[in-house]
Amino acid sequence: MRADRLISIILLLQNRGKLTTKELANELEVNPRTIHRDMDALSSAGIPVIAERGTSGGWRLLESYKTNLTGLKAEEIRSLFLLPSLHLLKDLGISEDWHAAREKLLASLPASFHGQAKDVWDRIHIDTSSWRQSTENITAFATLQESLWQDKKLLIHYERADGERRERMVSPLGLVAKSSTWYFIAGVGQEIRTYRASRILSAQFTDETFERPADYNLAEYWEQSSQQFIQSLPTYDVEVELSPTILSRIRFTGRFVQQIRLEDPLSNGWIPASFCFDTEEEAVQYILGFGSQIRIVSPAHLRKVIYHRAKSLVEMMENEN
Repeated sequence: MRADRLISIILLLQNRGKLTTKELANELEVNPRTIHRDMDALSSAGIPVIAERGTSGGWRLLESYKTNLTGLKAEEIRSLFLLPSLHLLKDLGISEDWHAAREKLLASLPASFHGQAKDVWDRIHIDTSSWRQSTENITAFATLQESLWQDKKLLIHYERADGERRERMVSPLGLVAKSSTWYFIAGVGQEIRTYRASRILSAQFTDETFERPADYNLAEYWEQSSQQFIQSLPTYDVEVELSPTILSRIRFTGRFVQQIRLEDPLSNGWIPASFCFDTEEEAVQYILGFGSQIRIVSPAHLRKVIYHRAKSLVEMMENEN
């Protein structure tokens, strides 16, 4: 509704200081023309919104203006009381603080809302851990976390995926949890890089300070970085036919398969499917695990590789007997 959007604009400007038309449009999921009409409506209603022109311009409220809009809808209250990932809060050392803040927030609400807020805890629970959780040892996590608030450069020693160890002077910018894995985002010269936190062996503060980029947004950086990483991943596509007896197992495939497309069964009952692996070796290991229940359509080279792999396995077992 438009009234809700106008209130949202006022609160956004009050909390963030200044926003461009594009930023407001993205935040509220409308087009820029709608924002301009909303600003006209706010001005007509006596709200002191000011438009600043130029490259660093945008919309802002008159500095002396403050709104006391604090009303919360039932849906907004429920969203505030959703429990975030508890084990990630424990990693950050703020699980007790979060529970205390939740109780204070609950106490600040009218009594009529207490039942709705508490009801959320018994109906929705968010768990981002995997079934076979393997906790990573992050030796420098406390230092990495503290560095985000000091704007001082860090000297980190880290181990690359290939085992090589390096030293780097970095400007701390953020921490991101992907599932249960933490990543450290930092500036290195004019670049921004991502380090797996568990591979940072040590981190020491330096006396050298730095200025955070004015336009840096951690969530936007992570989204763009993730997309670039996904697009850069190698792919190995395989066309197969599946025995109907393994269909239930295929729907819950292991870690190797990135995506599967199943088609309508053939006249013999077998089901055409498309697999996408990272590498040929992953395809070999996965398909061999199903034995004669998967027929390879393409690539033809993969059939030869699996044939020779299976033949060598049989020969080894025969020799052992």
